[in-house]
Amino acid sequence: MNIGARLKAIRKDHGMSQRKLAKHSTVNNGTISLIEQNKISPSVSSLKRLLDVFSMSLSEFFDEDENRTKRFFRADELTEFSSDDIRFLQVGGNLGIRRMQIMREYYPPGADTGEHMLSHQGEEGGIIIRGEVEVTVGSEIGLLRAGDGYYFDSELPHRFRNLGEDECEIISSCTPPTF
Repeated sequence: MNIGARLKAIRKDHGMSQRKLAKHSTVNNGTISLIEQNKISPSVSSLKRLLDVFSMSLSEFFDEDENRTKRFFRADELTEFSSDDIRFLQVGGNLGIRRMQIMREYYPPGADTGEHMLSHQGEEGGIIIRGEVEVTVGSEIGLLRAGDGYYFDSELPHRFRNLGEDECEIISSCTPPTF
């Protein structure tokens, strides 16, 4: 997917300049310009802050499949989206009518959801399938390895970072689907 072109189209559909979007999202105007030109990839937290201005979730941003009644999904039918090097495979397409989001997440070594911690309505939890990940929730930091899990109120600022040498894989769930 062309992230820059998609962001630019959404911004223009809302009649918003880059400067106005920067003001409402607290993402630097120059950064928005570079994202729209596909010269840089936004972090998860930066893209989320930009999309929050439009009341749009990450899954809506990356999803072009409007089939919302499908019940079974093969591995090659999962909706894939990524930010920086982090890859997300979501069960289902646009989750606008759903109450839960299920994802398979891949964090390569050094991957980070961003300097600005994420925060949104709901709860989320997951199980580490392989590798390890540092999860920060509020002021609490946990280093989780394969078999470990997490569950927290998503309104608490949170961040995921892979400080290990191997890719980390997580199966996660979030309710409501705001990611």
